[in-house]
Amino acid sequence: MEKRPRRKRKLPASVAAALAGLVGMLLPAFGPADEAEAATGIRVGNGRVYEANGNEFVMRGVNHAHAWYPNRTGSIAHIKAKGANTVRVVLANGDRWTRTSASEVSSIIGQCKQNRLICVLEVHDTTGYGEDGAATSLSRAADYWIGIKSALEGQENYVVINIGNEPFGNNGYDRWTSDTSAAIRKLRNAGFDHALMVDAPNWGQDWSNTMRNNASTVFNSDPDRNTIFSIHMYGVYNTASKVQSYLNHFVGNRLPIVVGEFGHNHGDGDPDENAIMATAQSLRVGYLGWSWSGNGGGVEYLDMVNGFDPNSLTGWGQRFFNGANGISATSREATVYGGGSGGGSGGGSGGTAPNGYPYCVNGSASDPDGDGWGWENQRSCVVRGSTADG
Repeated sequence: MEKRPRRKRKLPASVAAALAGLVGMLLPAFGPADEAEAATGIRVGNGRVYEANGNEFVMRGVNHAHAWYPNRTGSIAHIKAKGANTVRVVLANGDRWTRTSASEVSSIIGQCKQNRLICVLEVHDTTGYGEDGAATSLSRAADYWIGIKSALEGQENYVVINIGNEPFGNNGYDRWTSDTSAAIRKLRNAGFDHALMVDAPNWGQDWSNTMRNNASTVFNSDPDRNTIFSIHMYGVYNTASKVQSYLNHFVGNRLPIVVGEFGHNHGDGDPDENAIMATAQSLRVGYLGWSWSGNGGGVEYLDMVNGFDPNSLTGWGQRFFNGANGISATSREATVYGGGSGGGSGGGSGGTAPNGYPYCVNGSASDPDGDGWGWENQRSCVVRGSTADG
């Protein structure tokens, strides 16, 4: 039997204000729910990523290797000019590569904001921990974030903290769940309100399904319930069925997932980039391609532009930016900058839900009781990503 939404009427301003005050007093007593909590910056709700105003945000972006090319900061503007709404920036905590200072981080965030991009900042020194002897722990990465907290405070609308890149190789990854949970708690105890992002083990590809099987445990370890999971898709994801199975698991379990890195080729196999981009688009899942420029060690083919020249796209760059389900066709600027809402199928907030009702333009702000049904323009609407969005 089809569920019919009840029609919602707008309350008088005085009554609405009184109710809002009552809710504000009750929430601390009963604890926050995903979308009932007053939002601080980018937030997670029902397995989706939202801006603080309730608009869904689907990342469409590029990785940029700042730690190794600190003089190439102009790349941020060039990435924006190609249509991206997000840039994932490689930083270093000093354990393996030269430490990215707080002042550098402030400058990077400023450039992201100037160019109307959401900044995903990551510590790369953790790459392959447990297998690569030069890699550092997630705990050390968390200490780095705490050490540069002054650069991050007040930037919750614009910055996602990706605690550590590919934090385990193929040894010792059974510690991923406990170590990731501990790093999240360390940052929350230090007062961080930002959305956090955590990478999968097994060099980011999670062939062991460690992140897949333990994501709910890690998510629930975050007292803010504001953690996004990141899978890196290279040779392990060489068929559409593998891509779809992995991403559908997270979406089906309402756990927020992004493809934090992927390419069109790799030494460990041939990733199915077409399936990755098409599946991400159909599921409204974010993706961040690797990488703008500067790759070495035999993977130069992963450069999207030649020699940091924005006017010299490689074949991979042409596919990524201008091909089917690419950046040009699917990226939507964050509304914090005044851009169009959301991204993905039918846009973000706005468009039509599968049940035929319009999506709420104001997102969860139109749904004070949290049942997924809002009321706008004298008719019912559906909050994208809610239980009513089926």
